[in-house]
Amino acid sequence: MSYPEWTTDELASKLASGEAVNLVDVREVEEWEEGHINQARLIPLSELTDRLDELKQGEEPIVLICRSGNRSGRACAYLANEGYTVINIAGGMLDWSGDVVTGS
Repeated sequence: MSYPEWTTDELASKLASGEAVNLVDVREVEEWEEGHINQARLIPLSELTDRLDELKQGEEPIVLICRSGNRSGRACAYLANEGYTVINIAGGMLDWSGDVVTGS
């Protein structure tokens, strides 16, 4: 199943303009605490199937990010197959040049 991708620049532009983005970070807690995007919520890939009720699929798609785009791509494939509208962030946090927040 295919799904759209955004670059980190596209994501940064949408966040900067105040657009509502349902951003979910699927990295593990330790990675999250090292630095994450302020608007993101943490749902580690390892817990995703148990926490589907937290995804809040509304009008906007669920935008998934990880370290490099690999885990978020797997999450996108799974969720798209389950009927969710998703977007993967290509390049992940490795490509993110915007501000990050550390800690939990």
